[in-house]
Amino acid sequence: MTILVIAEHDNLSLKAATLNTVAAALACGGDVHILIAGHQADAVAQSASQVSGVAKIIHVDAPHLQHQLGENLAEQILALTSGSAYSLILAPATAIGKNTLPRVAAKLDVAQVSDVTKVISADTFERPIYAGNAIATVQSRDAIKVITVRTTCFDAVAGIGGNAAIEKISAVADQAISAFVSKEVNQSDRPELSAAKVVVSGGRGLGSAEKYQELLEPLADKLGAALGASRAAVDAGYVPNDYQVGQTGKIVAPQLYIAVGISGAIQHLAGMKDSKVIVAINKDADAAIFSVADYGLVADLFTAIPELIKELG
Repeated sequence: MTILVIAEHDNLSLKAATLNTVAAALACGGDVHILIAGHQADAVAQSASQVSGVAKIIHVDAPHLQHQLGENLAEQILALTSGSAYSLILAPATAIGKNTLPRVAAKLDVAQVSDVTKVISADTFERPIYAGNAIATVQSRDAIKVITVRTTCFDAVAGIGGNAAIEKISAVADQAISAFVSKEVNQSDRPELSAAKVVVSGGRGLGSAEKYQELLEPLADKLGAALGASRAAVDAGYVPNDYQVGQTGKIVAPQLYIAVGISGAIQHLAGMKDSKVIVAINKDADAAIFSVADYGLVADLFTAIPELIKELG
């Protein structure tokens, strides 16, 4: 059995989500190949060849693959799967993976298994349903299984120690049905939210964007943490939407998650309840966030956060 992992990268370096996806692939058993589809991404292919447990790197280079648009990337994957060369195709459950693999599954006429959180066997997986309130065990009998992986549920494999061969192949033709226009990225010295070991998140209880900045930014600076927010805080305009943690935002599982002024709606809990240690600060003792918290402080956040910052020195 051979498994294909779709790498996520920026043409310069391999994204951490790929290492988590390789871990899920290895749990299925069989040889693992990684597809590097991009433009001038030789450094990424070299880096991927060192990933532990990987047998082969397939490197495809073309200008129309630079931004990994779903239409072109899907066609490249389909070209590789002709003749049933791969039994499983895996990608991180990120924007790129969610945009690409449904196209692949539809054209292969198979059912995609989405957001896998556990591999039981090569054809049986666990995935959350009902906003994470239940876990479904799903068995796929399709000849080719198309899977997106919730990366926070798998420990990343080592990025060094491997020695996979790199095979360069020709790119499929540009589908010319979509085009990259622009990309706006918020620059920050803080860790990336989805990969941070510590996350400080704020909710509607903070009251304003000014209070969010005044209280949470110094706390995050003290802890070397990424900043996050509930959907209510994003909708209220406290922070940009790329700060959102939750079912329709980013799924995180840091070592420490601090929820400040967050009530704990199901949508938010679905995005952070796998965190190793959860600390909740809320003045409402009945807030749902306390149901998943390891440590809860019932207090006025406008008093508690300055005191916490002071204690942290």
